[in-house]
Amino acid sequence: MKIENIDINETISKAKSALDKEKNISSTTKLVFELLLTLIVLLVNRLGLNSRNSSKPPSTDAGKANNEDDRKKRKKNNKGGQNGHKGITLEPVDHPDEINELSIDRRRLPKNGTYTADGYIIRQEFNIKISRLVIEYRAERLIDQNGKKFVAPFPDGITHRTQYGASIKSRAVYLSVEQMIPYERIQEQFKHDANIEISTGSLVNFKRETARKLEELEFDCAAKYALATSDLMHSDETGINIGGKRVWLHGASNKIWSWFEPHTKRGSEAMDDIDILPYFSGVLCHDHWKAYYQYDCSHSLCNAHHLRELTRAHEQDKQTWAGEMLSFLKKLNKATEKHDGFLQGSVKSYWKRKYFDILEKGDKECHFVKRKKGQRGKIKQSKSRNLLDRLKEYADDALRFIEQPNIPFTNNQGERDIRMTKVQQKISGCFLSFETAKEHYIIKSYLSTCKKNDMSASDAIEMLFNGVLPDFIQKKVDAAQDTS
Repeated sequence: MKIENIDINETISKAKSALDKEKNISSTTKLVFELLLTLIVLLVNRLGLNSRNSSKPPSTDAGKANNEDDRKKRKKNNKGGQNGHKGITLEPVDHPDEINELSIDRRRLPKNGTYTADGYIIRQEFNIKISRLVIEYRAERLIDQNGKKFVAPFPDGITHRTQYGASIKSRAVYLSVEQMIPYERIQEQFKHDANIEISTGSLVNFKRETARKLEELEFDCAAKYALATSDLMHSDETGINIGGKRVWLHGASNKIWSWFEPHTKRGSEAMDDIDILPYFSGVLCHDHWKAYYQYDCSHSLCNAHHLRELTRAHEQDKQTWAGEMLSFLKKLNKATEKHDGFLQGSVKSYWKRKYFDILEKGDKECHFVKRKKGQRGKIKQSKSRNLLDRLKEYADDALRFIEQPNIPFTNNQGERDIRMTKVQQKISGCFLSFETAKEHYIIKSYLSTCKKNDMSASDAIEMLFNGVLPDFIQKKVDAAQDTS
């Protein structure tokens, strides 16, 4: 690694060599210098960490220098949509909301001509109109000869002299949960666009009512049952802030279902309470968090994590085997894709043999620190050695993606599903209570699930206020009830 044209690794190596040759310093002074050099190495290694070789997010990368490969790759592409990109074209509609007839000013036509109508040419302009719609219900009232009053019944849900309708509630909840907009900005939008004033308390109540309806309609049972009985599930967890304290948000998902739930713990105690993994028997894709291995299911490790760790081992620790494994895993993923998502027979044996050949090279290159005489406790190994041992011990789980076509190379599905909670915390801040966090994430689970099934988030919330769930969710509710 170089800083301002100074090769740090070479300089530190020279310093260590000079220190070893120096005979005129005390053992205490030498120990201090060795400690300082160790600290320098640790700090320099931290400077070299970025989103390519560690779990640090791309937002922490220092400028464009760390993204040189990405910039070079982008320069090769032409401007506009790339090959394979699905474009979006605005198509005319058959029944426009407004029609403006445009007539020719006949006074400008040549006077000696004869003209007959020949149809018209259509051009459509798409706009959006946001306005307030107030519906007034007038219930007829009758009084009989004895003075007794009779009033026509109001529609279900119409209980106050004035109240917010389902469309306003669903829109507000959508902006808060899906678009992560703070309450104050939601209030501004309703005021400026539709001349509707909504208090912060009302916005909180809208979310609370939505969460309550999801619980009453048993969406949580449907989501947990669907995930627990699925063939493949992705899991991940991340820290969130509730009332100034760090707790954990757990995510379980696949291509069509999502479930997010906050818990004070990160490990198996939380996973047991959430009540999905104890019943899951498919393939669980994750980032090698040890708590997942306490459950009786097959495991598939995220190779995106492996690629980042291998990059760090190759760049910082100068491990040749790590560079070979990095290139190998990328080629193996492409080969698997070419073979319809899984390998068989001699082809699979060939790639597995190469995998273990690289690990064998690494075993010779990346030395194992042996226990010294009289030393107790666990022996601290280098990060590269820990990675090597993990790839060896959990080889079947690291290569699970070549076994079945539905198992992906990475855990991107789970990480992508849970990632936006970090954006939400940056935009809207922390939750004030555990209860508000649970309300937020049951709604988030519902909207994420509906989105995966090509359903509009606004429509999905409005259905809740009308007391119904989408058909595909209701079927899972019924199935969960049948098995309970």
